[in-house]
Amino acid sequence: MSAPRTPSSLAATASPADTGELAYAWVVVWACFVGLAVIFGVAYSFAAFFDSFSAEFHAQRADVSLVFGLSGLIYFVLGAGAGVLADRFGPRVVCSAGMLCIAGGLLGCSFAGSISAVYAAYGVGIGIGIALVYTPSIACVQPWFTRRRGLAAGLASAGIGAGTVVVPLAATALIGLLDWRSALRLLALGALVLGLGATLLLRRAPGATAQQGRGPVAGLTLREALRSSEFRWLYGAILLASPVMFIPFAHASAAARDLGIDDARAVGLVGLIGIGSLTGRFAIGALADRIGRPLTLALAQASLGLSYLVWGAAGGYAAMAVFALWLGLSYGGMVALMPALCMDLFGARAVSSILGTLYSGAALGNLAGPVLAGWVFDRYGGYGPVIWGCVLLSVPGTWAAARLVRRR
Repeated sequence: MSAPRTPSSLAATASPADTGELAYAWVVVWACFVGLAVIFGVAYSFAAFFDSFSAEFHAQRADVSLVFGLSGLIYFVLGAGAGVLADRFGPRVVCSAGMLCIAGGLLGCSFAGSISAVYAAYGVGIGIGIALVYTPSIACVQPWFTRRRGLAAGLASAGIGAGTVVVPLAATALIGLLDWRSALRLLALGALVLGLGATLLLRRAPGATAQQGRGPVAGLTLREALRSSEFRWLYGAILLASPVMFIPFAHASAAARDLGIDDARAVGLVGLIGIGSLTGRFAIGALADRIGRPLTLALAQASLGLSYLVWGAAGGYAAMAVFALWLGLSYGGMVALMPALCMDLFGARAVSSILGTLYSGAALGNLAGPVLAGWVFDRYGGYGPVIWGCVLLSVPGTWAAARLVRRR
């Protein structure tokens, strides 16, 4: 009887693959980059539409924040199912279906007559679409590489940062030139042209598919991974980090407007988070190559919480810009580390399913964090309790990541 497989034994069982040398591997990387730029550019353009939704439907901040929170809840919860579908049917079919859902959600939202319709179109429709694209596309990249996995993961996930920089600013400009409904329709067209074009290029790596004469794919099944302590600590770190990550995407621009900052620069803070995120994916990736991915994750988690001290002391645009860049640096590094760390720990066999299940840990924080922050503001007239709550929440999150370091 063979010995049971464990996460720590995967490095010994995985042989150097020739898939990292295939030219098509880099096509997959850039297709993933574009796909992630589209879906998260759309998701984080919510900041540009925040005031329009509030004014059009006479909604409070907690009510409008629920749109963003609902979308995040759905795409993180359904990510596990999308991963299972991708493992079975391949990433191209699943991700392309997701892009169609995003375009449909944007178009439907442009005709919304109530905030409830916005919940259904932007929250549910776009949430389902992102779920079908995010996990399958990012998980698709890892099995193509062995020696350059960190670089490939950083390049692919940099699409999130690029989309965060470009699309919210483009949406703001379109709202100013036209109106918010026309802006949504043009974003839907962009999702169809760029997004669908990218997802049609995705392809499963040869090494990620069991073939005759080669035996099963190396790695753990989803059930085996769920029983491991590494999975539990990683899940806990994600669960605790998620509110700290996602509150600024919904509220940093509104907080800047409260300080008297004009709309363009206020929405531009989301773009600065994206710039910091782009930097973090490469700078933190390089650090991870030197000191290891688990330790780098713990440091990034601590940095995420510390960035809120700058928001707490902010009195103008400069401090808010520093906060956005710092938070983006930490957040981007964490997001870039997750797929490669998941591949390191659990192997290629069920990487999409495992990664999607891990991301479900972010669902509650993505929903509850922005909505609770809006409720606190509506009740107390400020974000002070939110800021200190995020600082404190980062402590157990960092501890969970540190436990993963000890296990490794």
